[in-house]
Amino acid sequence: MVRVKKGKNNNKYHKKILKLCKGYYGARSRCFKCANQAFIKSGQYSYRDRKKKKSYFRKIWIIQINAKVREYGITYNIFINKLKKKSININRKILSNIINYHPKIFNKLISIIKK
Repeated sequence: MVRVKKGKNNNKYHKKILKLCKGYYGARSRCFKCANQAFIKSGQYSYRDRKKKKSYFRKIWIIQINAKVREYGITYNIFINKLKKKSININRKILSNIINYHPKIFNKLISIIKK
């Protein structure tokens, strides 16, 4: 029986992994074994952080809303509570966009809440 060494296929696979790890530091970009481990770990990090990104942005939106609302003498939780009581359903992303790009609309929201 003929011995199969997979030289051509392994070389192709190693080149593919090393190309994907091109910007990594040290042996992680040159040595296949280290590069393969780094590539697998980077995939795990990116999967995890795609989930974390959503909570991170929510925190940023809450910080922006709180900072802007405090200029009017209200705290964030009171502002959100009054929005819910007035049955104004706007999520935090839209609120932060209104704050950044449409301040007149935000002033109207504040005046509705203060009544």
